[in-house]
Amino acid sequence: MKVPMTEQTTEPSAAETDTTLAAADPELVEAVEASSLTFADFNVRPEIVEALAAKGITTPFPIQAETLPIALGGYDIIGQAKTGTGKTLGFGIPAIQRVTSPDDAGYDDLPAPGAPQALIVAPTRELAVQVASDIKVAAARRGIRVATIYGGRAYEPQIEELDRGVEIVVGTPGRLIDLHRQRHLKLKNVNIVVLDEADEMLDLGFLPDVETLLSAVPEVGRQTMLFSATMPGPVVAMARRYMSKPTHISAADPLDEGITKKDIRQLVYRAHHLDKDEVIARLLQAEGRGRTIVFTRTKRQADRLSAELQSRGFAAGAIHGDLGQGAREQALRAFRNEKIDVLVATDVAARGIDVTDITHVINLTAPDDEKAYLHRVGRTGRAGKTGIAVTFVDWEDMPKWKLIDKALGLGIPEPIETYSSSPHLYEDLDIPKGTKGRLPRHKRSKAGLDAEELEDLGGPEKRKSSGGRGDRDSGRGGRGGDREGGRGGRSGDRDSSRGGRSGGRDSGRGRTRTDDSSRDSSQESAPAAEGSAAPRSRSRRRTRGGEDTGSAGQAQQGQPAESAAPSEGSESATQPRRRRRRRGGSGGENAPSES
Repeated sequence: MKVPMTEQTTEPSAAETDTTLAAADPELVEAVEASSLTFADFNVRPEIVEALAAKGITTPFPIQAETLPIALGGYDIIGQAKTGTGKTLGFGIPAIQRVTSPDDAGYDDLPAPGAPQALIVAPTRELAVQVASDIKVAAARRGIRVATIYGGRAYEPQIEELDRGVEIVVGTPGRLIDLHRQRHLKLKNVNIVVLDEADEMLDLGFLPDVETLLSAVPEVGRQTMLFSATMPGPVVAMARRYMSKPTHISAADPLDEGITKKDIRQLVYRAHHLDKDEVIARLLQAEGRGRTIVFTRTKRQADRLSAELQSRGFAAGAIHGDLGQGAREQALRAFRNEKIDVLVATDVAARGIDVTDITHVINLTAPDDEKAYLHRVGRTGRAGKTGIAVTFVDWEDMPKWKLIDKALGLGIPEPIETYSSSPHLYEDLDIPKGTKGRLPRHKRSKAGLDAEELEDLGGPEKRKSSGGRGDRDSGRGGRGGDREGGRGGRSGDRDSSRGGRSGGRDSGRGRTRTDDSSRDSSQESAPAAEGSAAPRSRSRRRTRGGEDTGSAGQAQQGQPAESAAPSEGSESATQPRRRRRRRGGSGGENAPSES
């Protein structure tokens, strides 16, 4: 059943104290009045106001100011605002205010004390960690327990945390569904559900998982809030299905009416891919350049560019989907702690990485569409600060870039052709004259990625390292330290049984030929043992059907070479005998003639 949505519009209020200003620009007056409001003016609990004030957060952003009155009343909301405008507190504060903490009266009267009361779903691990961190800051003085549930980590610590009791759960769809199916995550007492960056969930194919989680939460008394920077059709359709009369709030700064934020300076260059490394290395030495994120299209590009920048003296690290969760969090911690100041990332980092003082965002290639562009450049110019976004467009990407430029209204359909020696590059980015593509040694002040500890999360990457292809003692084709590899492995004692090159030539691929006639004799057991301990002798002879075809085997049985010829009428005489071959030659003086 489709439920109609209510569109919220905010009319500009009259400014009685300054009629001249009101007549000139009423929206400007409204912005000035809104900027004087604090969180306390929205009936936010004093503990939350004090916790935010301790971090220097006192004035709400437009999306927060428009969301809080409705969300605190328990109504469903669809919140839409530009990235970097504070959507997290727009749903985080109502969630913190509505849940009952262990310090509140009536906690023991809950149907299931310690069961989650609020569920926040994020599309990526990095965004889930960022949202949980912001909520913990606002809930610091309420005694609310917040659990972060996402993949890449071991199950056991997360299960133990849920068993101890939590009030708010923040997580990614996959791990949330896993724990719910295992009955460790109980959703029957959840009365607040938040979907953050719902359009990214659509792009990643998570909407079916989100619907599974929503269907597990009771509808009666549930408040559902959906937040995102963009609202494609399937997301709106899901909202109509699972939300009750949602209010659609599209908040924007009256002084910033463009699709992109006015605080971000957009620079677009058409560059040759062989010159981009040099251009970026010089760009990173611009005056006033702080922490920088470089976005790449592929994981391999991220690894390659990160290694290239490190070789040029820059403190850089990479983050992408192929890295284990421990390595991803190591790079982010090093970036936040300023041990590195350049983060090379794929779109996995385009959402939810809220790091202060990111001055530059660089697109190594043109993004896939305008939505990806908005979320990438939105990593800078956050919380009222300014930033610079630089995009390099390859010649073959020009048609795609023209579509992005038209959709966003950037007014740069034909980027200027730029090389590392172009004068306008130095002028646009305030790069000192004479700058080269290597960072001088006296400017290399960062500790580097290795200075940040790699945390052992006990997740899948640890299990891989203990029994997968990465383990050098694995039994499938691994060339182990003891040289006892399995399939196709070259064994040190030349005695592997799966395709190994055995010293006695008696091992095939996966099976061993058995000598029925002479392997049980004590005379052969000793030479076999010696052959397994010493390198293979070149005088060994082949065996066929369990019988020795050379003089070496005859000598072991105490028979002369001449007596080895088969008698007439014997079974072996009916088959032609092959000429023996030895390494380094086609035969020897004892080699029998062809039959």
